[in-house]
Amino acid sequence: MGYDVVISNSKLNSYRTRVLTRGIDYRQFERNPIMLWMHNRPYRGVTDEVLPLGTVQNLRVEDDQLIGTLCFDENDAFAMRIKSKWDAGILKMVSPGLDIVEQSDDPSLLLPGQTRMTVSKSILREVSVVDMGSNDDALALYYDGKRLNLAAGESGDILKPIKTLLNMKAIALKLGLPETATENEILAAIGSVQATAGRVTAVEGEMATLKKSHIVAIVDQAIKAKKITADKREHFVKLGTDSGAETLNTTLELITPAQKPSDFVGGKPGQSAAEYKKLSEVPAEKRIELRNSEPDTYAALYKAEYGIDPVY
Repeated sequence: MGYDVVISNSKLNSYRTRVLTRGIDYRQFERNPIMLWMHNRPYRGVTDEVLPLGTVQNLRVEDDQLIGTLCFDENDAFAMRIKSKWDAGILKMVSPGLDIVEQSDDPSLLLPGQTRMTVSKSILREVSVVDMGSNDDALALYYDGKRLNLAAGESGDILKPIKTLLNMKAIALKLGLPETATENEILAAIGSVQATAGRVTAVEGEMATLKKSHIVAIVDQAIKAKKITADKREHFVKLGTDSGAETLNTTLELITPAQKPSDFVGGKPGQSAAEYKKLSEVPAEKRIELRNSEPDTYAALYKAEYGIDPVY
C-alpha cells in the first residue's frame, strides 16, 4: 500500500526562503525514484549505513504542491520499521533533496518575512523520510555539490541573502517606511503594495467596463435619434472610449438629426406629411427624394394634384 505525501510547496520555510513548485524538474527523478532515510546515501562503507527505504511513485503537482506516493521496500527490515512508525503516526514528514539551478531576487516572488533569494528552478534528486524538520516543509538543497539541509539541527550558507543584493534602505524609503525599517517590515509592506495593486487592477477593469457600457448607450441613443447611422456605431464608440463621454456628447450635440421630405412643409421642419394636401405643396427639390423614400405618400399627393395615380 502506498502513502500519498506532500513533498514540497512554495511556502516560506524556516531559512526564510522558498522553492517554487512550478520550477521543480522531477523528470530525471521519475527514472530513479529513490526514497532515503534522513537524506543519507549508503556509500560510506560502514556497518550502520542505511539502504534506501523504497521508492516514490506517481509524482504530480496539485494546487501548488508536489505530491508523491511512498512505496516502502517490504523485503528490507529497516524500511519495515520506518513504515511501522509511519503507520503509527510517529513519523509523518518527508523532505525533498533538490539541486538549485536558479535563484531569483525578483521582488514579485517575495513573501512577507522572506530574507533569502527564491529558488526559482531546481531539480529533484531524492525524497527522504525525516524524523523532524525545521517546519512543515523540510528541505535538503544542493548547490555546486554542497548540501543545504533545512531539516532541524543542520544549516548551510548556499542561498544568498536578499539584503546583499538589494539596497534595503532605499526600498524602505520608496515604500514610505523609515530607513531603519526591518527586513520583515519592508517585506510586509511589499506584500501590502502587491495586494493593493491587485485590487486597483480589478477596480480599473470594472470602471473600464462601466465606461464602455455608458459610451455604447450614448451612441445607441444617437442612432435612435437619427443623428448618426448604424454603420457609424463603432466609429463613435471608439471616439467616446478614446476621448471620453463628455467629448462624445459635445460632438453628437452638433449633429442635426436626419429628416425625410415628409418631415417638412414648405421647407420648414416640424410639420408632418399629413399636412400636405397635394404634390405642388412639396418643395420641388424634395419631390424626387419623397418619391423614392415614401412612395405611398408621393402617390397620394400626386393623385390629389392630378386625379390619377402616378406611372413610374
